[in-house]
Amino acid sequence: MAKDLSIAVLMDFYGGMLTDKRYDVLDMYYNQDMSLAEIAAELDISRQGVRDAIKHGERQLAELEEKLGLAKRFADIQKRIRRINEILAESGSFAGSDAIKSILGEIEAFV
Repeated sequence: MAKDLSIAVLMDFYGGMLTDKRYDVLDMYYNQDMSLAEIAAELDISRQGVRDAIKHGERQLAELEEKLGLAKRFADIQKRIRRINEILAESGSFAGSDAIKSILGEIEAFV
């Protein structure tokens, strides 16, 4: 089973909407890099149960992202902030650029 590491990002946004058990299984698999067998032993369930929980959790996270789009919006905002920083760096001395850079820094810290 190949790991789609974008699931770890989706967990940051939507993990609270998963059941505790499903979140724990996904966390062990994606964030702690545990194998199916290790997770099964830890939770005293079958490997198939672990696999099913992972698949259901992945599907639930993908559906939430499709409906809400928070991770995509976050990535888009970061991309635009980087582009603004590039433009400011290229423009050299620009009136107000220090203030703009400061505000961008605050936004980056927030997002």
